[in-house]
Amino acid sequence: MPPGPDPETRAWASAAVRRFARATNMLVAARRFRIVGGDSRDVAALHALLTGLGARPAAEQEPVDQLWCLGTPDETTPVIEREADRPRGATLVVIDAGRHLPAVDEDAFGPVAAARPGVLNAPVLADDVFFVSSGRDPEDDPAAEARLRWARRSMPVSRAVAAELRDGGLLRGTRIGVAMFLEPKTAVLSLLLRDAGAEVVVYAHADETDDAVASSLRAAGLAVHASSAASTAEQKAFALAMLDTRPHILLDDGSHLIRLAHQERPELLPTMLGAAEETTSGLRPLRVMASRGELGIPVVAVNDARTKTFFDNRYGTGQSTVFAALDLLDGLPSGTHRAVPGGAAVVAGYGHVGEGVALVLAALGFRVTVAETDPVRALQALFAGYEVAPLTDAVRDADLVMSATGVADTIGLAVLRACADGAVVAVAGGVDQEIAIDHALADGAVRTPIGRKVERFVWEDGHDVLVLDGGGCINITAAEGNPIEIMDLSFAAQLGAVRMLLEHGDELDRDVVPIDPAVDEATARTALAAFGSRPVPPVRPAAQPADREPDVRTRRFGDPA
Repeated sequence: MPPGPDPETRAWASAAVRRFARATNMLVAARRFRIVGGDSRDVAALHALLTGLGARPAAEQEPVDQLWCLGTPDETTPVIEREADRPRGATLVVIDAGRHLPAVDEDAFGPVAAARPGVLNAPVLADDVFFVSSGRDPEDDPAAEARLRWARRSMPVSRAVAAELRDGGLLRGTRIGVAMFLEPKTAVLSLLLRDAGAEVVVYAHADETDDAVASSLRAAGLAVHASSAASTAEQKAFALAMLDTRPHILLDDGSHLIRLAHQERPELLPTMLGAAEETTSGLRPLRVMASRGELGIPVVAVNDARTKTFFDNRYGTGQSTVFAALDLLDGLPSGTHRAVPGGAAVVAGYGHVGEGVALVLAALGFRVTVAETDPVRALQALFAGYEVAPLTDAVRDADLVMSATGVADTIGLAVLRACADGAVVAVAGGVDQEIAIDHALADGAVRTPIGRKVERFVWEDGHDVLVLDGGGCINITAAEGNPIEIMDLSFAAQLGAVRMLLEHGDELDRDVVPIDPAVDEATARTALAAFGSRPVPPVRPAAQPADREPDVRTRRFGDPA
């Protein structure tokens, strides 16, 4: 096997890809790319990282989604001009990944304008070509409306489903409560619902609220009950105020509003068509309620849609949580932590989120060990090429530990005490106390902030670990959530759930109900086209004549008598 990149080159490639993702909030996986210019070792390292994350090198005459520029402006300018000649609406992102000097001269393409922080557009060149720059300081944050426009352009699947709802007139007279991370992608979903005919009311937790986006939605006429400065009591008041608008349908993330309605506003339940829940951790308590006969409305399990779980949980959460963790660590002084590409990482849990976290860590060069209590999933991890070990054993030599279970106390006190000194601990997705913060404090640990959303926990014997974001859902509270294209799929499934509830809500059991498989199929076909592929026409089995049973006899041994 040829040697991998040296640590410095690996770190450069990791930083370049993470800078692109941070600037654009876009996906790496499934995108077509081309690399222009650069030293062969740099090209090899970047190519290996992009393909390891699921991107695909474009064929010679194939259009690209991402153009990675490593050479000089003399090399890259003619390639950019050639790639810019594309159909309207086909977005090209040009990434200046010059390692030592800028590889792209944006000014050569005319006046540039900020499309969102860190992203430029040169309208003279093309409306659909954008630059991620390393050759100039990041621009001031443009207005929230610009960030919403950026998100909307990369959400073609949700736009298509919302247009069908609008054209069918299904949403007229329907009030929908949206209780999700309030950022540009969720704002686009809310506006699509509004434009399709619904009255939309929005709630978000304080640590999941972008105030500029909230203001933009209010200016658009939506009722928004959210503030990043709200106390716990104020958040509850906001949530109840949203419920008191008497929504017919709730779209939830974590099922907090669904459960609050049962606890504090049970009289609303008979007037509701139902709800949709998009997280694994949110469905768990709802299934317990259903088993006890306590669930008063049908809840569509959007999380279990294949076009959600296979992509959002794996590729979206994998990319966004690992990148967010490493971005936070990059903000610390040199030598503060030990979690760098090439080091040892542990992933607790190997469901779809754990698969994605492990995939991204491995692509970045980490040596990954998986800790999984389900023996079948543990075997899957082994077959995927990872080491498998009990969590308490695995963390003893780990530089980075990421929990991907969505189960409280996964990183319990015993695990924290077993971690190597200075290990970094974080949560991918998550629930409260997935890292046993309260138990650690009760055990005498002293927590000290050492950087943005990074704290050091030190015990009396000198043992210490670094905890990111207080054990919170790091891709949401320390970054911008999952990539736009991924949330486009998830929100298309949410819109499919809305259609289910509008058309069949009165017929559905008061239970957690599966999403209609037709929603998955329609979402996937639209997404294939959006990603530049031609979906295969559906093949249906030939209908069996009603008056004839199928022949079940074997012909392996000749024609039956």
